[in-house]
Amino acid sequence: MSFFTSLSGLQAAQTDMSTISHNLANVQTNGFKKSTTQFADVIASTANMNPSQMVGSGVVVKAVRQQFGQGGFTQSSSSLDVAISGDGFFIVKGDEKSGNGVAYTRNGSFQVDADRYVVDAQGNKLQVYPVDGSGAVVATGLSSTVSLRLPQTSGTPQATENVKLGLNLNAGSAIPSTNPKFDSTEYKFDRFDPTTYNQSVQTTVYDANGNALTLTNYFVRETKPTDTDATSTWKVYSFVGDQQLNAGDDPNTMKQFELKFDSTGKLAEPTTPITFMGFLAPGATSEQVLKLDLTAGTTQVSSPFSLNSTKQDGSPVGQIEGVTIGDDGTVTASFSNGDTQALGKVVLASFTNNAGLRQLGNSTWAATGFSGDARLGEPGTNGFGGLMSGAIERSNVDITEELVNLIAAQRNFQANAKALDTASQMSQTIFNIRS
Repeated sequence: MSFFTSLSGLQAAQTDMSTISHNLANVQTNGFKKSTTQFADVIASTANMNPSQMVGSGVVVKAVRQQFGQGGFTQSSSSLDVAISGDGFFIVKGDEKSGNGVAYTRNGSFQVDADRYVVDAQGNKLQVYPVDGSGAVVATGLSSTVSLRLPQTSGTPQATENVKLGLNLNAGSAIPSTNPKFDSTEYKFDRFDPTTYNQSVQTTVYDANGNALTLTNYFVRETKPTDTDATSTWKVYSFVGDQQLNAGDDPNTMKQFELKFDSTGKLAEPTTPITFMGFLAPGATSEQVLKLDLTAGTTQVSSPFSLNSTKQDGSPVGQIEGVTIGDDGTVTASFSNGDTQALGKVVLASFTNNAGLRQLGNSTWAATGFSGDARLGEPGTNGFGGLMSGAIERSNVDITEELVNLIAAQRNFQANAKALDTASQMSQTIFNIRS
């Protein structure tokens, strides 16, 4: 029997060394939890055996138990890297094609896949509670969780209808001379020739699809004050892209409009916004009407040209620019048009017996009958840990401790091997006596 007793010791020591080796191999595995080997002695006895004369029959591995202590944290520049400070597991779910079901992990290193889902390194999707516009959770329970997906855009595009400009035209500006590009003494405007206009102003406007267009207004000095007329006039040519806007009612006449200033430099005409006839934006199927208001703050004084104010309505569709995960688990996306949108709230799971979870590899676990059903909750509430955005939880393996344990397991193995060798020598001696 001593052979089998020593053999059980060798097998137990070998399991212990395998467990320690597995721990050491995963020192750099994010979210990894170390394991320890637990042993139990083996006693074979009968009811009529004297308890003081009982001899054990070796050892068995009672359990390889996982230790779910907190690991250290590594700082990260990614807003989708998040660590749990305290109890809890992230919930991830595989797609139907992979066949992976619900799993639990402490590795919060997430990324965005080609379909804009937030996933782990294996492609499992992070689960969140759905929320309303204010960020309040609207449904709870494992069946109510949804896969976190980042939207591409936010908001509804609105075409620009009104543009307001406040500017100053220099009272000392000269009247442009004849355009040398034409064989005529008559002045002709050419937006590609800066000598044919005094100033230009560019403003961004939007079509019905939210596409940005450039509205350019060219200001041309037409008359200066005289002894008989103290007013000054300017012509304004307006373009959206390469398309000139028509400020009149007839599409064949008067595409430009006129500004008139009194002797004090105050705008006398027009007194209401200029309405351009509908223009067709690139790719649009219907014409767009645009109004230009220069009545608020437009002057003509003896100072350099300046654009003092600009305002327009209309807005594009916002493109996603960033995403953050708050300490309470709220996932918020920000967009180029200034919108912010709550996408969900990260849900955490806890178990009555963490050691009963079944290891799936890749720092993920599945619930079993030994672990009990998952209890779900929000970060920082009801005993669940808080979240740390921009951090990743490292392995909880202590190298120094594991190396000491490895030495002890190695000595244990050597001692049992020596006992087995001694039993072999004793048996050989008995065989020699009989022969």
